[in-house]
Amino acid sequence: MPYPIAAKEDIDYLIYLLNTIYPMSEALRAAFYRHVVTLEIAKDEILVKQGDICEYMYFIKKGAIMAYSMHNRKKVTTYISVENEFVSSITGLHGVGPTMETMVAVEPAILMAMHNNVMQELFQTHFDFNYMFRVMVEKYYRDAQERAHIIRIGNARERYAYFTKTKPGYIERLPIEKVASFLDITPATLLRIKKEAEAAASHTAEVARLCEEIDAHMQQHSTYTDKNISLASLAATLGIAPHTLSLLLNNHYHLSFADYINTLRINCIKERIAGSGNLKNYTIEAMANEVGFSSRSAFYSAFKKLVGLSPVQYIQSLGLDSPVL
Repeated sequence: MPYPIAAKEDIDYLIYLLNTIYPMSEALRAAFYRHVVTLEIAKDEILVKQGDICEYMYFIKKGAIMAYSMHNRKKVTTYISVENEFVSSITGLHGVGPTMETMVAVEPAILMAMHNNVMQELFQTHFDFNYMFRVMVEKYYRDAQERAHIIRIGNARERYAYFTKTKPGYIERLPIEKVASFLDITPATLLRIKKEAEAAASHTAEVARLCEEIDAHMQQHSTYTDKNISLASLAATLGIAPHTLSLLLNNHYHLSFADYINTLRINCIKERIAGSGNLKNYTIEAMANEVGFSSRSAFYSAFKKLVGLSPVQYIQSLGLDSPVL
């Protein structure tokens, strides 16, 4: 039974996507309205069997499609695609021969399709269609080459990282066994790596949250101006353990506690120096004292270490007059 012609609004969307590759002529648009059909398939329903002729090029409007081949009783997944992707038989493209892969719905899917015979006619009469298809095929083969490379030489974690980067959201919505087959690892290994990655992401998110709280507190309360501030006192103020604060400063800011505090103090001084007239009203030593430095030598040493210039050299680099010291 022939498939019904797709709804105009769906074809319009397909044309819109293809127009991002190359402007579509009015004649080609008209051909799309005449020949693009639609079909729905249920989860686990087979679209094309291995050994059959794949008669269509499909566009996934909704759902997910995977393709696999059977070799020595092992199922080898060749691709998994979701919405807004084109799919067909790789080995039997354009129906030139039997396909070596089975195409099946991983989820209930709504597809739009064009028959190979129609496509061949359009190739012969429309340059724009040829160009669009060439760009799509080039992109597919670049992606396929990268995928084949990482799966051949990458370890299980590298394959997982590649999949989650190039297919964001797939790992949450697709069956674990399907993704594991695609990455050529066992489902148990995939689940373990997924849990480890989620734990690491959770830790990263918690670190980011704590660092935001630290930054907000320091900016709001200028705690760094306290001459007696210590790792323990700041940790108590923030409500976290001292060793946690130390790890955050070392691993996130790449600074010791002393350098972190001195960086805030020096940034404050640099802002004051930039303020109009401040150098006329304050000595540089007075500024240092106000932001928490307990001695002139401590200030000069920290400034040179963190800025790379002495305070006077820094002021001169801004084209300002040397301050009163």
